[in-house]
Amino acid sequence: MMDLTWLSAIILGAGCLALGYYIGAYHPSRFLIPARASKGPTVATGSKKNKPKDPLEIEDLAEILEDFKMVLVVRNDLKMGKGKIAAQCSHATLGLYKKLLQRAPKALNRWETCAQPKVVVKIESEEDMLALQERAKSLKLPTHITIDAGRTQIAPNSRTVMAILGPIEVVDDVTGGLKLL
Repeated sequence: MMDLTWLSAIILGAGCLALGYYIGAYHPSRFLIPARASKGPTVATGSKKNKPKDPLEIEDLAEILEDFKMVLVVRNDLKMGKGKIAAQCSHATLGLYKKLLQRAPKALNRWETCAQPKVVVKIESEEDMLALQERAKSLKLPTHITIDAGRTQIAPNSRTVMAILGPIEVVDDVTGGLKLL
């Protein structure tokens, strides 16, 4: 009788392990979003920086639309070198990622599930970039503009790259007319 108890426990354990592997491998978004979105108790410090921010409206779109992408809009008038463009695009991507991690984790997860597509386009001036950002904001798309420190190729405080993330159709409505870099 004792041997059957151990055998049953081993079979049950193996079944649970297999089920856990299946869920983790084929349905991770169903179980990771609540864990990522949940926060511990918040301590009020009076500081504006520590105050939790409201979720972005793009969270609602993440639940109903499938395909998300990120577009990186590079200022062409700055004449940055290839390495500088790559670094500034990385800064813009990371800046928007950090923002979304706190305020729109479902949207970020949707983008990650789509294999994190990124498209790099060019724009001709800072004014055009700021106008594009206003257009994105009017459509409730999150943006992040990278401002360079000015230690290498360009003037300090130059706005270099803007990152925009959202459903493909909505992002294309903002950046679809721009040429690839």
